Amino acid sequence: MEEKIFFRCLGLVIIDEQHRFGVAQRKTLREKSGVVAVMPHLLSLTATPIPRSLALTLYGDLDISLLDELPKGRKEIVTKIVPVRYRQWTYDFIEKEIKKGHQAIIICPTIDQSDALGVRSVTKEYEHLSKDIFPSRRLYMLHGKMNVEKKQEVMRAMLSGEADILVATSVVEVGVDIPHATVMAIEGAERFGLAQLHQFRGRVGRSQHQSYCFLLPTSEEQEDEQRLKALVSCANGFELAEKDLELRGPGEVFGKQQSGMIELKIADVSDIAMIKKAREWASVVIEQIEKYPEIQKRIQSFEREVHLE
Repeated sequence: MEEKIFFRCLGLVIIDEQHRFGVAQRKTLREKSGVVAVMPHLLSLTATPIPRSLALTLYGDLDISLLDELPKGRKEIVTKIVPVRYRQWTYDFIEKEIKKGHQAIIICPTIDQSDALGVRSVTKEYEHLSKDIFPSRRLYMLHGKMNVEKKQEVMRAMLSGEADILVATSVVEVGVDIPHATVMAIEGAERFGLAQLHQFRGRVGRSQHQSYCFLLPTSEEQEDEQRLKALVSCANGFELAEKDLELRGPGEVFGKQQSGMIELKIADVSDIAMIKKAREWASVVIEQIEKYPEIQKRIQSFEREVHLE
C-alpha cells in the first residue's frame, strides 16, 4: 500500500493471504482512514492461520469463520516424507503420472546455486532434470527474477498442457491453478514454514484426480522432522495451524513477533479449557469497566497504539 494513499472514512479492511503479511504491515492498512476515531472492521482470509492469529482467537480478540470442506469432487492430497535415498522413487512416480496425462511441480528453495546454503536451486535443478532425469519430457522453469511476459508464457504452457513439469521457487505459493498437476515435490522442505508448505500442497489436487505431495528434506534434525510429520498428519489448514502453534508458540500478543513461546503464569497456550474460563471472566470484568472512565480511557489509548491482529 502506497504511503500517500489514505481513505476519507475507511470502514472495512479485507486482507487476503493474511499469513504473508507482517503485524506492522497489517497495522498500516488499518491506519489508512482519514477519520482517526473510526476503527475499521477487519476481515483476514487465509488457508493457514499463523500461530499468533490462532492464539488471538483463543484469547477472544478474533472471531472465526471456518470453511472446512473440500470442493465437490476433490480428493484429499496424499502427503509423504521422502528420504534422500528414495529420490529416484519420486522421479519414477512423477514419470508414471505424466504418462497418465498429468503434470508435476517441483519446488526449490533458491533461484541460483549456493554452496553456503547447500540446497537445490531452480536453475541447477532445471538443468539436471532436463538432461539427466526427464530428457524426453517438457520442462519449464519459473522464478521471481523472470520478467512478467516470460512468467505468463510459462503459466500458459502449464495450463494448455504443453508442459509436463514445472521447476519453480515459492513464486507459485498462491494464485496458481493448474487442474492437471497431480504431483508436488518440495526440495529442502524443512526450509519452509508449515503455512508455506500447506500453500504449496494446495497447488495440486485442484481437480477430481488423486494428487500427491512429496517432502524431500535435506536435514535429519528432530525438530525439522517433527514439523514435516505435522504436515503429513494434517490435511486441514486450521488443524495444521494448531500444530504450528504448539511447535512455534504464538509470539508476542502485544508486540510484532508472530512466533515464539510465551510463559503464562497458570496455564499454557494449548490449555483451551483454561483460556475459555479466563475469557468468560474477562467478559464479566469488561462489562463493569464503563463505571470507571479513567480505566476506559486508558484502554482506548492502548487500542490505538497496539495492533493485536
